[in-house]
Amino acid sequence: MQEHDVSRPILEASPRQQLAAAFRWLARLDMHEATANHCSLALDERRFLINPLGYHFSELRASDLLEVDRHGQAPAGIDPTAWAIHGAMHRQGAHIGCILHSHSPYATALACLKEPHLPPVEQNSMRFFERLYVDQGFDGMGLADEAERLGGLANRASVLLLGNHGVVTTGADVAEAFDRLYYFERACRTYLIARASHLPLKPVSDEVARKTAAQWDDYMAQGAAQQHFAALLRILDRDAPDYRH
Repeated sequence: MQEHDVSRPILEASPRQQLAAAFRWLARLDMHEATANHCSLALDERRFLINPLGYHFSELRASDLLEVDRHGQAPAGIDPTAWAIHGAMHRQGAHIGCILHSHSPYATALACLKEPHLPPVEQNSMRFFERLYVDQGFDGMGLADEAERLGGLANRASVLLLGNHGVVTTGADVAEAFDRLYYFERACRTYLIARASHLPLKPVSDEVARKTAAQWDDYMAQGAAQQHFAALLRILDRDAPDYRH
């Protein structure tokens, strides 16, 4: 397959369809929680798409997503925490395109630890070395002041581990934010499984971790996230094409 064909499914999918596909895959990967958790995508400097109240990730279609104004009033049909957190993040991180918020099992488990840090114990975890912000200021569900506080974290890093809460990843587009969330969850899983063995861990040196993180940056600059997400779109187009409707 020629390189220019690899990301064609993304080019052929509208922003609504791309975000709907992310919801479907978060459900398939067990990175969802009932009808809670929320993902959003900026359309321009005012408007963003977000999931409506009461829908399971596995059933969301492109046409179900709500278009809201980040500077407006809380709209009907949206979870209060979704509006509060994502509205605040899109306002305070105006350059951010996509925001994925998940209570995925392994990232959330890491967020429950007294010292919720991800050491460079394997290649995936090294991707996030010095590129992860750990928030320890949990002050209740993401409403009012807590939502605005979380909004202020939007510019800290593209991966936010929210202590006692969950994880947020951001990106210029859906593919970038999704790829970060996917790899961060896998890194957390590997680390916690290794910890559960009760055998000594062997993190690499800061120098090696920093070198590997830079190599990851180069790899991602070549379009790895777009290739990943394009493959996921192809699978959905084959197995569950109704997400596009």
